[in-house]
Amino acid sequence: MMRTGNIKAAIASLRQAKWRSLLTMLGIIIGVSSVVTVVSLGEGLKHQVVGQINSLGSDVLTVRPGSLVHQHGDQTGLNLLAFLSASTLTNRDVASLGKQPDITQAVPFDFVTSTAASDSVQSDNIYVIGTTPNLPTIVHPKLSFGDFFAGNGGNFAVIGSDIAHNLFGEFNPVGQSINIKGQPFIVHGVIAPTAGGLLSVAQTDYNNAIFIPENTALGLNGGHSNILQIMIKAKSNHTEAAIASAKKVLEQNHQTVDFSVLRQDQLLSLAGGVVGSIAGFISGIAAISLLVGGIGIMDIMLVSISERTREIGLRKAVGATNRQILDQFLIEGLVLTIGGGLIGIVVSIILNVSLRVYTHWKPELSWSIMILAVCVSIAVGLIFSVVPAVKAARKNPIDALRGN
Repeated sequence: MMRTGNIKAAIASLRQAKWRSLLTMLGIIIGVSSVVTVVSLGEGLKHQVVGQINSLGSDVLTVRPGSLVHQHGDQTGLNLLAFLSASTLTNRDVASLGKQPDITQAVPFDFVTSTAASDSVQSDNIYVIGTTPNLPTIVHPKLSFGDFFAGNGGNFAVIGSDIAHNLFGEFNPVGQSINIKGQPFIVHGVIAPTAGGLLSVAQTDYNNAIFIPENTALGLNGGHSNILQIMIKAKSNHTEAAIASAKKVLEQNHQTVDFSVLRQDQLLSLAGGVVGSIAGFISGIAAISLLVGGIGIMDIMLVSISERTREIGLRKAVGATNRQILDQFLIEGLVLTIGGGLIGIVVSIILNVSLRVYTHWKPELSWSIMILAVCVSIAVGLIFSVVPAVKAARKNPIDALRGN
């Protein structure tokens, strides 16, 4: 009964200063909603990447520049700095890999530019990739309209769904012209919208990608290539042999091991490591707002105690114990943090639903993360309410009645 009375008294006290209470909870609301949203995005991103990598099949291997995976005994680690290295892959590598007896296809992803335009609109945040007609046999992109180009040359382009909408204002611009580096390209096909459009550790977003023939891409770049990755398809039941062949021929071409040949499981581990590291870093930054919110609660409660000194003295004068005063102010702090945590959960749900409806992102909410976020906010409330509550409980009733 006493604790129920304290809860009612805490809620009544907070209602008397609604705006101050809401602003005090703001740090908790932002922290909880940010952490839950970021973790949900990370989980959704992992599932998208896993789904796309699994769709490639176990016989598809990915060659990337840099030593992305390093071994420490039986432990496999992720070398994030390798993502910053310049590409060392060449068209010679593509040709050499394609000639290996255990490999049926070798398809390059040659980055050309990030800009393309229609007659009236230009887009500057896209991927223009040079590749071969064999790409559909490895990554199996679904096309909404048209089909993939059939030759290594010619000014043809297969574009993503966002490109079609942004540059042409329609979803079926097959037959229309798109300008890349001053040259016109005829739209040959449109890739169907994908959930995030990630390919091989977020290397290419299908929705914002334009694929053109590799020989034409080389011409646009003056004969130079910037191959982001090479995807190779091994013969049936020859995956390990294909890996050995790929490593051998690439080492011969490069005279050093500045590349990675990744199996499907390694690609999954790499994708999970990258997404997990990014999500963890952003979540850590977002969690700082919980700390800031806790400090804000402590400051406001100290101010509140100063304003309510006579109230504390009066309660002690009529028989309230130090423990009862302590409980009263601890409960006020908990009401603020629990309320902020619950509002933060509601905000995160709204954000996640909005992201699913209005973007290609597919965040995945987890009850365990939401419960953990609320529990952390409660812990913050307890920790930062202790000092003000102890200060209130230790006040001398006579001095408090005098307003000291």
